Amino acid sequence: MDEDNRLVSKDIEEDEASLEGSLRPQTLADYVGQSEIKHELSVYIEAAKQREESLDHVLLYGPPGLGKTTLAMVIGNEMAVNVRTTSGPAIEKPGDLVALLNELKPGDILFIDEIHRLPKIVEEMLYSAMEDFYVDIVVGQGPTAHPIHFPLPPFTLIGATTRAGQLSAPLRDRFGIVEHMNYYRIDELEKIVSRTADIFRTPIEEEGAHAIASRSRGTPRIANRLLKRVRDFAQVSEQHNSIDKPIVDHSLEILGVDNKGLDGTDAKLLKTMINYYNGGPVGLSTLAANIGEEADTIAEMYEPYLLQIGFIKRTARGRMVTEAGYAHLGIPFVK
Repeated sequence: MDEDNRLVSKDIEEDEASLEGSLRPQTLADYVGQSEIKHELSVYIEAAKQREESLDHVLLYGPPGLGKTTLAMVIGNEMAVNVRTTSGPAIEKPGDLVALLNELKPGDILFIDEIHRLPKIVEEMLYSAMEDFYVDIVVGQGPTAHPIHFPLPPFTLIGATTRAGQLSAPLRDRFGIVEHMNYYRIDELEKIVSRTADIFRTPIEEEGAHAIASRSRGTPRIANRLLKRVRDFAQVSEQHNSIDKPIVDHSLEILGVDNKGLDGTDAKLLKTMINYYNGGPVGLSTLAANIGEEADTIAEMYEPYLLQIGFIKRTARGRMVTEAGYAHLGIPFVK
C-alpha cells in the first residue's frame, strides 16, 4: 500500500472513531430514556452545584448495554468536572487506587466500571476515601515500614455494575445515590436508532427504525449494533437507498435475530431446557455446560432479557421455560 492510500485509510478510521464518539449524548437533555433517573440526577446535580460541593457518590446497576458508562460521562459534563475512568479488574492493588485518586482535583469524578470485581483489599481502602476523603497507606518494608495519612480532595465515585448483588454491604451503603437502569421502551429505542442513523448520515425510514428497535432487547447498545449491520446490507443492496423494514427483516433473518430480538444462543438455551429437561427446572451451571457458555455469560447477557419478556422464570429448584417461551418457539406446552 502506498503512502496516499495509507493516509486515506487513516482518515477513514479517524472519521469512524469520531462518529463512534458522537453517538454518546453529552447532556441529560440529550440522553434518551431512563426518565426517572434523569429527573432525580438533575435535582441532585443542581443542588450540588448551588452548594458548590461535589456530587454524592453514585451507583448505577442493571444489565449490560443500558448506558451506565454514558450516563457517568453525562454527569461529568453536567457538573463541569473531569472524569477518570477505570474498571474493577484493572485496579489490582491499593497502589493502583492511590495513583488514580492522586490525580483527582476537587469535584472530579472517578468512574469504576464492573465495580463488583474490585479486589477486597482495594475495596476496603475505598471506604475511608469515599466517606472521609483520605486513605492510609504503608510506606517501606519491615522495620522501616510506617503509615502515611493521605488526604484527598472531595470527589465523586460513580460505580457501575451488572451484578449489584455481588457488592458487599459496606461498599453499597457508602453510595448516597443508587439507581437501577431499566430496559428501554421501543419508542425510546426508535429515537436512539434514528439519532445514530443521522450521525452516520444513513437515511432510515420510520418503519425501519421501529423494526430495529423492536428487536434490540430493550438495549441501546444492541440497537446501535444492529443498525450498523443493517446499514452494511443496505449499502451493498442496489434495491435500497435507505433503511426500510424489508431490508431490516432481510438482514436480521440472515443474522439469526428473530422478531423478539432473540439470537441463536437464546434459542439454543430455551430448546436445551425443553428437549433435555422438559422445560426445567434446571440449574444455571448445568445449563451452561450443556450449551457451551459460561454461567456468568448466561446470567448477565441472556437470562435478564428472557426473564423480562416472560420466556423463562426462576424457581427455588432452577430455571424453567414458561408457556410464552414454548409458544414463541412453536413447541406445544405440556404441564
